Amino acid sequence: MKQVLQDLKSGATEVADIPCPRAGEGQLLLRTSRTLISPGTERMMVEFGKANLIEKARQQPDKVRMVLGKIGTDGLAPTVEAVMRKLDQPLQMGYCNVGTVVEVGRGVTGYAVGDRVASSGKHAELVAMPVNLCAHVPDAVSDEAAAFTVIGAIALQGMRLVAPTLGECVAVTGLGLIGLITVQLLRAHGCRVLGLDFDPVKLALAREFGVETVDLSVGDDPIAAAARFSRGRGMDAVLITAATKSNEPMHQSALMCRKRGRIVLVGVTGLELSRADFYEKELTLQVSCSYGPGRYDPAYEEKGHDYPVGFVRWTEQRNFEAVLDMLADGRLDVSPLVSHRFAIEEAAAAYALIDSSEPSLGIVLQYPGPDHLGTSRDSTLRIAPQSRRSRVTIGFVGAGNYASAVLIPAIADTSARLKVVVSATGVSGSHVARKYGIEFSSTDNEALLADSEVNAVVISTRHSSHARWVCNALAAGKHVFVEKPLAMRIDELSEIEGAYAAAAGRGVAPVLMVGFNRRFAPQVERIGELLRQASGPKSFVMMVNAGAVPDTHWAQDPEVGGGRILGEACHFIDLLRFLAGTSISGHKVSVIRSSTRVPDTVSISLSFADGSIGTVHYFANGHKSFPKERLEIFAQGRILQLDNFRKLAGLGWPGFRRMNLWRQDKGQKACATAFVHAIETGSGSPIAFAELVEVSRVTIEVNEALR
Repeated sequence: MKQVLQDLKSGATEVADIPCPRAGEGQLLLRTSRTLISPGTERMMVEFGKANLIEKARQQPDKVRMVLGKIGTDGLAPTVEAVMRKLDQPLQMGYCNVGTVVEVGRGVTGYAVGDRVASSGKHAELVAMPVNLCAHVPDAVSDEAAAFTVIGAIALQGMRLVAPTLGECVAVTGLGLIGLITVQLLRAHGCRVLGLDFDPVKLALAREFGVETVDLSVGDDPIAAAARFSRGRGMDAVLITAATKSNEPMHQSALMCRKRGRIVLVGVTGLELSRADFYEKELTLQVSCSYGPGRYDPAYEEKGHDYPVGFVRWTEQRNFEAVLDMLADGRLDVSPLVSHRFAIEEAAAAYALIDSSEPSLGIVLQYPGPDHLGTSRDSTLRIAPQSRRSRVTIGFVGAGNYASAVLIPAIADTSARLKVVVSATGVSGSHVARKYGIEFSSTDNEALLADSEVNAVVISTRHSSHARWVCNALAAGKHVFVEKPLAMRIDELSEIEGAYAAAAGRGVAPVLMVGFNRRFAPQVERIGELLRQASGPKSFVMMVNAGAVPDTHWAQDPEVGGGRILGEACHFIDLLRFLAGTSISGHKVSVIRSSTRVPDTVSISLSFADGSIGTVHYFANGHKSFPKERLEIFAQGRILQLDNFRKLAGLGWPGFRRMNLWRQDKGQKACATAFVHAIETGSGSPIAFAELVEVSRVTIEVNEALR
């Protein structure tokens, strides 16, 4: 299928071939008929992409501070690589979509195949959308008009925050698409509306909708116009729907308002406020968040948990429905707002238009009819020819940040054949397939497991799916590399043990590997050599300055990520288990309780069968300028200290004082190489299966203790 992507490094727009997505749980699969380009938001994305690195940095000073902090801890080269990888990821464009349901995901009710639906889907021939981001299109509303639903919901949410009453005077600054829809909604609400803009064409459209206007391009005084319009009382409210870096719209809005007037910012403007403007009139300023309540809440948008209507009357989905109702009965007219139409294949020309000086307003992308895609909806797309023959043929499951930045490049440097990568939308998978010569990009999980040529599966999906994927891959006769954690619960771990035993019972035991890469780091290998020279119990102190992660991040979700102790601290439990060289005999945990759903500032005490002891301090309450990972080892009157996998120092070790690296090496590449080598040579898993289960069990028990 065709999908519009943007290159963040160059700003170039591409209509790419992508495998068709599938309807996941709680989703609808829609065949698109129309999408609308948002000229404000999408123009800014294009301009950002075309900017050079210095200009990009000026536009995002908060990101610059993050980069500088990373340079201090990880070094210059890894930081530059991380920034370039981020800019290398394709951006899926668009969020105003209308189409027809072709597949209903598990758990979805109220929708059927053939229903017309408006959604916040991308510019793509097929989109898989969570049900709470969809709404039925009434029969009286055309597909083209329905494509304005999401833009209309943005305008409606801003108006709801203003809370206008019948007869109030409201000014709208900026008469783009959102502004022109806003003035119509205000008029339908019984308000008197004053519109401000620099564009005579947009001002003329506003007048057609019954709005009095102020032409800022000819020097009309908005303050005087507002005073006349409000009969000398001042405007009751101002909605700012403009996109500008200037502070002037905010200053003008304050001067236009009456005492205790309301200002709502829907667009983007400078926010250097004059205290006197707001203080003397006791003005209220509020920023509107996109489509309405539910926006950016994963529980609402991704999991489909609706808010009770008795407590949250207008969610983003219910705002969609309200806009569609307004379109159906003619109180909202978007037909005059369409300035251009392009076929999806001509999307690059459409984006060139919004980036030019040529006037435009609503730009609609049109898609082929149902016969174009037929019923096949091909979920697998060939990207590259077979590049090598190997005893190891890899299928990747997941192409997220870590997989695309670290794991896939590491395996691409081995002798393995890279046959297929499966991702949810097909976009990230197709990108890494083109970059690393993977033969196929797919969205079909079952086809990967059924592929007889693929004898090894690399799993880097979200944590909640790891155990299921491991069991299914083992049952299909595959070797398995799974990013940590191996499992989230004890019962899942037991299922994996059963699946592994069944697979081993059919012949040679499969290679099952967890991505515990720290034990493969070159400095850790050197530490292991030194520790073998020291007799008696040892003491380990592992300090992880993890830093805070928002509570909304998927890793903090108990059901999806399981928390950071399960997903990250397992690395360090495994590292100490490896260096101790003997089993863990006991553990206990101390925790600082916090607002996070799963605590992430803890100390984990471990004891080992040989009398050694170790502590993992996993702290989320430190300062980011401090090294992220520090290991200290005390053994037989000697000390080793490893800082951030770059600097290793020894005290009291004969013939050893230091081992420093030019760049950080946490062992990711060596870990992946060991997995491929084990399959090629039949030498067995690089980490014993019993040891993987032991570390996983301890980690799960620690995580359960935190609850």
